[in-house]
Amino acid sequence: MSILKRPQIAGQLYFVFISLMGCLIFVFMHRGEFLHYTPSQWVWVYAMLGAAMILNYFTFQLPPEGNLQSMDSSIYLACIFIYGAPFALTIILFNTVAMALYDRKIPVWKHFVNFSIYTLMIAGSALIFQAAGGITGPMVNDKFGAYLAALLVYFLINVFLIGFYYYLLYRGSLYDILKNFMKDTLLVYLSTLILSLVLSVLIVHNGIFGLALFIGLSVMLSYSFKQLFSMYNEAQEKAIKDQRTGLYNHSYFESLLDAEIKKATASNTALSLAMIDIDDFKKYNDQFGHLKGDMLLGFLGSFLKKECKVAEVVASRFGGEEFTILMPGYDEKHAGLFINRLRKKLNDTYFDGVEIFPSGCLSFSAGVATYQVDIHDKSQFVDLADQALYYAKKQGKNIVHVYGSASKKESEIDFTEDVRDIEQQLKLFLYKDVDTFKHSKRVFRYAMDMSEVLGLTNTERRNFVLGALIHDIGKLEIPWGILNKKDKLTPAEWETVKRHVSWGKRIAETNDRFKELVPFIELHHERYDGHGYPHGFKGKQIPKLCRMLTIIDSFDAMTTERPYQKTKTFEEGIAELRLCAGTQFDPELVELFIAYIEQRSLERQEPAAGAEV
Repeated sequence: MSILKRPQIAGQLYFVFISLMGCLIFVFMHRGEFLHYTPSQWVWVYAMLGAAMILNYFTFQLPPEGNLQSMDSSIYLACIFIYGAPFALTIILFNTVAMALYDRKIPVWKHFVNFSIYTLMIAGSALIFQAAGGITGPMVNDKFGAYLAALLVYFLINVFLIGFYYYLLYRGSLYDILKNFMKDTLLVYLSTLILSLVLSVLIVHNGIFGLALFIGLSVMLSYSFKQLFSMYNEAQEKAIKDQRTGLYNHSYFESLLDAEIKKATASNTALSLAMIDIDDFKKYNDQFGHLKGDMLLGFLGSFLKKECKVAEVVASRFGGEEFTILMPGYDEKHAGLFINRLRKKLNDTYFDGVEIFPSGCLSFSAGVATYQVDIHDKSQFVDLADQALYYAKKQGKNIVHVYGSASKKESEIDFTEDVRDIEQQLKLFLYKDVDTFKHSKRVFRYAMDMSEVLGLTNTERRNFVLGALIHDIGKLEIPWGILNKKDKLTPAEWETVKRHVSWGKRIAETNDRFKELVPFIELHHERYDGHGYPHGFKGKQIPKLCRMLTIIDSFDAMTTERPYQKTKTFEEGIAELRLCAGTQFDPELVELFIAYIEQRSLERQEPAAGAEV
């Protein structure tokens, strides 16, 4: 079994350790025995070496990807059983040298590591064989337990050495990794046991002719295994590929993303993801039909596959006209540059009918996100790339946007979209209570100004302003007759009105984007002295910006016309705020708001009456 993966630092140290151990064991057990071989022994060295090389040539693949298996282990086991461990070590030494000279594409260190692993397996197997009472030479029937123990140890050492390497590479559960290796290789090793015993019998009784028969049988078995796994790989290929584009499909992308996130976390390496969307694809479909649209998807699939192969990244079809590119080892900067070069190259690549596109060429919008340690879920990672794609679309298409690279622009886009969405919901008030709609818009404008006065961060500003806009959304649940009643409300009706904060909370919680606004909806009727509703929170138990919203909301309610209360002038409203400072309102925030109102009145020469803001 050979390892063809490129090791990380932990893997490199592990290989150094294995190599040192293999060399020490080889020197200790071999002691230069081949220097004393007779000519007849050398004949068998060459014969067994040739058999090992032939079987090594007929390797076949077993899971996990990159793990190769051959029947050559039966040669080494037969050597242990007939000639002893030093003879088997001679064969593996010469075989390693021959393979290193023959296959120079594989680095020498990989041949050396494989030699060390085989040495440890042979040494462990031989020691157990001896300890279990095994006798070198012709097969002894009543010593079958020794043969079985030798193979078991050979198998377990192989599984542990290779499995531990994959554990260092991918982390996860060592037990699960070893269990999977044992399950995947058990059939092959059972075959190896039988073959090694068959070979021992054939060599003892039939000499070279017996060895030739064995090679023929082993080659056919190896070829059968190779064909079996070739069929398996073909079936798997169909299962993981998108037939229209030739790229990996969505399901395989998710499993690959899982694996790459684990590798990036374990080795602390960069990992980036791009979400790509063909610009104006629907327009192309409508103009030329779905058949031509499918041809365009296939063309783009071939384009991405070719370019991504060169860059050693992986392209997949996410769905519809959306694609993903997973970029192991790419940080934010290099990922953005690669996707942008890809976009420009596509712009210069002709496809029939691209003249109908607004840009007159094939183009895509792309969002790029880079994995961070605080991203604990693959869906969160995909969401960031998808959000970056959304920002790219909003900036005019045929653009690559790296998530977080323009946080101010992202915030502006998000804020504008959120305001639009909330206003769409508030328009329901236009038929039920136009005054509440106007009040919400005025409070929103006050909050915009006060966010500057308070020096809020982008996040605080977004939540405060949107919270002000949506704070009365729960009033949509209040019956029309109560909401528009001209007379004073009865106690029962007033209790119904007070429930609008709870109703509004439930409405906001149905949308993940607005969950952060819940405190503004639920707490804007709490009082500084603890006599508000719904919870009776007091002082700093109420979030600061909710306390400010209470002041803004009350001031606007006092200074604009309401069906069940007298309208106050701005001067009366300011006096009322000061009168209730320390009881209903936070006194410090009251003075900040009053200073803002007075300054604005001076600048705009605001009328004293309750005109609309």
